Amino acid sequence: MIRFLTWLRSILMAVVNGAAIAVMAIILLLALVLVWSLARGDGLPANMVLALDLRQPIDDSAAAPANILASRRATVMDVVLGLDAASRDKRVKGMVIRLGNGALSSAEGEEIATAIQRFRASDKFVIAQATAFFGAGLGDYLAASAATEIWAQPKAPFSVAGAGGGEIFLRGTLEKIDAEPQIAKRAEYKSAADMYMEKAMSPADREQLTALMNSVYDNAVGQIAQARHITRPEVIAALEASPQFSEDAKSRRLIDRTGYDDEARAAANARAGTGVKDVRFADYARAEHKLGVPNIALVEAAGEIRDGTAGNALFNTSGGIASDDLSLAIRQAARDTSIKAIVLRVDSPGGSVTASDQILHAVKMAQKAGKPVVVSMGGVAASGGYYIATSANKIVAEPGTITGSIGVLTGKVSFAKTLGLVGANAETVAVGKNTLMDSPLQPFTDDQWANLNHQADVIYDDFTRKVADGRHLPLDKVHDIARGRVWSGTDAQSRGLVDALGGFWTAAGQAAGLTNIPVSQMVFRVYPRPRGLFANLSRLSEGMDASLGGLQRIEALLDLPVLQALLGQVSSLPSGAPGNSLSLKADHLPRP
Repeated sequence: MIRFLTWLRSILMAVVNGAAIAVMAIILLLALVLVWSLARGDGLPANMVLALDLRQPIDDSAAAPANILASRRATVMDVVLGLDAASRDKRVKGMVIRLGNGALSSAEGEEIATAIQRFRASDKFVIAQATAFFGAGLGDYLAASAATEIWAQPKAPFSVAGAGGGEIFLRGTLEKIDAEPQIAKRAEYKSAADMYMEKAMSPADREQLTALMNSVYDNAVGQIAQARHITRPEVIAALEASPQFSEDAKSRRLIDRTGYDDEARAAANARAGTGVKDVRFADYARAEHKLGVPNIALVEAAGEIRDGTAGNALFNTSGGIASDDLSLAIRQAARDTSIKAIVLRVDSPGGSVTASDQILHAVKMAQKAGKPVVVSMGGVAASGGYYIATSANKIVAEPGTITGSIGVLTGKVSFAKTLGLVGANAETVAVGKNTLMDSPLQPFTDDQWANLNHQADVIYDDFTRKVADGRHLPLDKVHDIARGRVWSGTDAQSRGLVDALGGFWTAAGQAAGLTNIPVSQMVFRVYPRPRGLFANLSRLSEGMDASLGGLQRIEALLDLPVLQALLGQVSSLPSGAPGNSLSLKADHLPRP
């Protein structure tokens, strides 16, 4: 026995010693990386052209903790802040952008176009090159229109046409399997669950989507006309001619040159001068660009809003907005004495009611502590995404931002009868009248349905009152513009839901104005800030792209549009899971 215990002790000590050695090795590696980084500066060449690839969908920001097994992709906010730094960097002569796959929404295109315009104002050039403009949407072309030159491959499709989208309705399918959707919505425009409740688009949903698309299209035509120095009728006629070839688009002055990607890069390098090096934009954006003591906090909130924390796990793949994490980030910014104002960047279709309320409380506490909060809306800031913005001192949205959707959804789909179709059966046992109220294995009773509608009424009343208080609007007016309806940024501004139209820099200017900070002296600190050992490991992993090729190929497979659409429909199905029955979401909408 003694021999066994001695052997067991030696095994345990070996494990402990091994773990200690591994930790020390990691600490030593981090120290070596730090010393090496300090010795070589930022490691960037003295004469460079940045290379930015926007052909894949892009996140608005990277608020979620990084997964060290995933390569870091540039976000919209990386582009915005990176181009601002590059505009002041004499080593950067210009940039080549690859786009055209239809990855950008209109609001994302507007934000990136503004960043490009600011970059060009410092006597830099931008060449936008597309293998083809495959997407019919306007986002990619809006971004490209701000470039010095637009290139497209010869005889390539140019499909840019307008704004549009569609919805799938599953009510008929549910009827065929005896599934019963029981969903309460507040109010008639809150259409996220119509796919389960209806067999066709409701008049209210068609009305709001038509207005949204018209607003997005009208604003985009105006921006393109201004950027390309052609008239609005000429822009409309050119878009109406799509799908067309790149040569046709060139004759209509929508592009400047036809040429291949290597030719565009060669033209950029020739323009930049001798000794030029191509530098990936993501590498440039990662480099330190020291400006001084931060005085404005940039709090990034991107994705679906959910309760709790995302943690900081080694293999974390969770995304979205975790209420504990974002609330902590806001509190950290509020406590920082050097921070004078907070810009809350929101790109979210909403999510949990309680999580949204927790975040809104943190915003109010920051304001109470004397820190003005300005919200900058990304591609979508609707439902819970609008909820967390309601008390802000100022709200800024792009013309193409999808916002509003002030409403509530609650309910489930009952599959009680479905199992019998395949000879299956389910039985339940519970103590407590409503313990299994949210179970998909049984429909609501009359009392439970009344209870559910009472919950929806209470949440909707609270939501509209928060909007009225935060936006200083009469409650009757809020009831008129709420009803679950989505608005473009332009239409939201005319109704008092948004204060100003513009992107991040407009919001930053508003924040500076509220604190008397000269715009030229704005310095940002980004929150949430990386924490702990795994945050450092995440930064180290940014150079490991080649070794992660296999994992990235799996990720690419999961990104296939057909599979994503299927997974999206399944994951959005009301599950009846406890705590998930009340929702402030607008994640079904097409992003024009």
